[in-house]
Amino acid sequence: MLNDNRQQYVIQTDSTKEDGLGKVFAFIFVVAMFLAFVQEVLESAWYRDSMVWLNETATYLAGFWPF
Repeated sequence: MLNDNRQQYVIQTDSTKEDGLGKVFAFIFVVAMFLAFVQEVLESAWYRDSMVWLNETATYLAGFWPF
C-alpha cells in the first residue's frame, strides 16, 4: 500500500478577511431579524391595546395633579 509511506501535511491559513466578512454578514442578519421582530411587535394587537391602556391610565393619574 502506498498510504503507509505518504506524509500528511496540515495547511493552516490566516483568513482574517474571510472571518471579518462573515462577522459583518452575521451582524447584518442579526440586525435584520431584530428589526423584523420589532415590526411584528408594533403591528400586533396587544401592543396597540397596551398603548391605549397606558394612555388612559396616564390621563387618569394626571387628573390628580393639582395644577
